Parts: sequence; C-alpha cells; structure tokens
Amino acid sequence: MQIFLDTAEIEDIRSRLDAGLVDGVTTNPSLIAKAGAGIFERVAEICDAVDGPVSAEVVATEVGGMVEEGKRLAAIAPNVVVKLPLTAQGLIACRTFAEAGIQTNVTLCFSVNQALLAAKAGASYVSPFVGRVEDAGGDGIGLLADIRQVYDNFGYETEILAASLRGPAHVEAAASVGCDAATIPPKVFDQMVAHPLTDKGLATFLKDWESTGRTGLD
Repeated sequence: MQIFLDTAEIEDIRSRLDAGLVDGVTTNPSLIAKAGAGIFERVAEICDAVDGPVSAEVVATEVGGMVEEGKRLAAIAPNVVVKLPLTAQGLIACRTFAEAGIQTNVTLCFSVNQALLAAKAGASYVSPFVGRVEDAGGDGIGLLADIRQVYDNFGYETEILAASLRGPAHVEAAASVGCDAATIPPKVFDQMVAHPLTDKGLATFLKDWESTGRTGLD
C-alpha cells in the first residue's frame, strides 16, 4: 500500500523522505493556509521534493472555475494530481480532466454511491474520509471495504486513497481491506514506526553490550 503524507509543511515532508517510505503527498487549501504559504508556490516546492503524486486542490465550486484552476495546478509539475470535491460539478470537472489525461483525486467521499460515480467519471483516486464517517457514527473501515468490493466487481481502475486516518490502527485496517493508498499526518507516520516493545528490546540489547566494556562492533 502506498503511503502519502497529508501536510503542506515542506520540512515535515523533507525530513521523512530518506528511508524511501513516502510515496506521495496530499494537500488542501486548509493545510496550505495553516502553513502560511501560497498554493502555487508551496505545491511547486513539494513537487520538487517528492517524486510521487502530489494532490493539489481547487477552491472553485463551479465546473468552469475548477477546470481553470486545475489546469494551472497541473502545469506546475508532471506529478500534480488535481484534487476535486465529490459534487456534481466536481464529477463533471473530473471527466474533463480524465479525457485530457490529467490525474485527479476526488475527495470528501462518504458513501459507496459517491465512490462509484467518481470511478465512472474517470477519477485516478477517490478519497473516502474514514475518521469523519466514524465521527458521524458510521463505519469508516467498512466503507473502505465496500468500495473495494464494488471496484473489484466491475474492474474500475480508480485507486482507493484512504483519508482522515486518525492513527496507526486506521492505517492497518485500510491496508487489511485492500486500499491502494493511505494519506496520513506526519505524526501518524511517526507513530507507525514506534512500538514500546521495540524500544524496550533495543534498550536491553544495548545494556547487555555495554556490560562487555566494548564500543561499536569491535
């Protein structure tokens, strides 16, 4: 499963690239505003740092504006994925971009029906919001599983990009039901690495080695 970072903080991205575990980045206007950056400038910086897909979201709500903004975003770099809201206007824009060979990420998905329409519109990715579904009393992971089943039933190529994941357990569950990708905040990425038993075991190994009076592997 691909792992994307959900952030517009360029240093948070750069500091986590060395191990080759980050496959891409997702952003939105809220994250970019929080970072105190301009959309086009920050997306260009991220694309320069990351080889994989970088989702950059339009702010227009009408199809004409979405298409205009999306084309400007797509012109920044070849790895830009135009992020569109899952609305009637967004789906029309999605079809327009699909026909032009421009990748799209249809976001704010909360139902199987919406995911089905996104796939039929030619979306490259669909982003179901797991945490927000659960906040409303629904089954976020169940939604991912149901979308996976529908896509497999009909051979849709749209990739399921699990979003609004609140912790490592969400990432594990998204992987278990067959999501193609997950987008997570940097802090959740770091939490995936950490485990108290790993820390305890390492401390024991180091203590035992220090008791020999040696340093390093000599």
